[in-house]
Amino acid sequence: MSDPALPFQPVPGMRLGTAAAGIRYQGREDLALLEIAPGAQCAAVFTRNAFCAAPVVVARRHLAVAAPRYLLINSGNANAGTGARGLVDAEASCAALAELTGCRPEEVLPFSTGVIGEHLPVDKIAAALPEALSHLHEAAWPQAVRAIMTTDTVPKLVSQRFAVAGHTAVISGMAKGSGMIRPDMATMLAFLATDLAVEPGVLAAGLKAAVDVSFNAITVDGDTSTNDACVLVATGALGNEPLDDLGSDDFLAFCAALESVCRELATAIVRDGEGATKLVTIRVEEARDAAEARRVADTIAHSPLVKTALFASDPNWGRILAAVGRSGLDGLDIDAVRIWLGETSIVRDGGRDPDYTEAAGRAAMAEADIPIRVVLGRGSSSAEVLTCDLSYDYVRINAEYRT
Repeated sequence: MSDPALPFQPVPGMRLGTAAAGIRYQGREDLALLEIAPGAQCAAVFTRNAFCAAPVVVARRHLAVAAPRYLLINSGNANAGTGARGLVDAEASCAALAELTGCRPEEVLPFSTGVIGEHLPVDKIAAALPEALSHLHEAAWPQAVRAIMTTDTVPKLVSQRFAVAGHTAVISGMAKGSGMIRPDMATMLAFLATDLAVEPGVLAAGLKAAVDVSFNAITVDGDTSTNDACVLVATGALGNEPLDDLGSDDFLAFCAALESVCRELATAIVRDGEGATKLVTIRVEEARDAAEARRVADTIAHSPLVKTALFASDPNWGRILAAVGRSGLDGLDIDAVRIWLGETSIVRDGGRDPDYTEAAGRAAMAEADIPIRVVLGRGSSSAEVLTCDLSYDYVRINAEYRT
């Protein structure tokens, strides 16, 4: 059993430190360092954007040849769209940390978030590294998550304890992301750790399963970042025999806790979407397969017309109906489709539900949390996507992002 209401818990085998490097922001910490105990295992998933950032390329390379000892994260500069120099700069930041700590450069994974197309100020990062190292502490997660924020308005931290392998284990995580959010593995970065010992292949399988139903099932604006990454570290400090069986009860308990933490962090990202005022859950049921259900959910979630209606609390249900209709389903029987706003049925038998009233629709749209449910009536598969509304503030924040 897990305890989702647990206050945030440090993870034995992980220490964190921060520093103010002055990369873009003045008067705040913008560099975070995560130190991983020897013997830990690490798994990660990264953006599928073809213009993936230099730190993503370097982190993938390093993870393929060595077990990481440090994660190095900067905010204020994405080091994306920076060509060959970007790779050199990412490698140089890893080398600077390796020189200070005695590890190999390949044992450092770099991560960046911020403005695209500007060169990384490696000299500022290198100068700030001694300060970050001097601050390393097991309980410094709150400081670290603030250091990696960009347009986020709140830090995102989650912990759970759960029973596994005859022990009480902990899994904790932090995430940043508010805009450019449609992870496809935004700018989204997430870092998770557990004190369990887990075999590498098992760890990777658990992370992929959790990401698919959490970070890969959210969207703020439909834009997949160049820098998206999610990292999971298993420190092994609990002392259990490493989990090595994908079918075991212990693995399933671990996966349940991991998925819960990822879902909570993903929800926090959408709730903190740039300018967002509504959290919207779109669930599509009775599709022919999961891919079809996801296609319909994504079409609704990415519709500017639907999202602006949500912001206005305007029950303009025709926009939802139109999104379902243009989602590209072959042979869709519109008479079989049903759509709800909250508990209010808005569409059935090919048109507006005869029992629908504007007052009921407006009441449903006025809520801060809005469920939209679509039943296609053509199969048994389903999918769920979290999104938010599109407000004046979203336009303002992104229009002024570089000014």
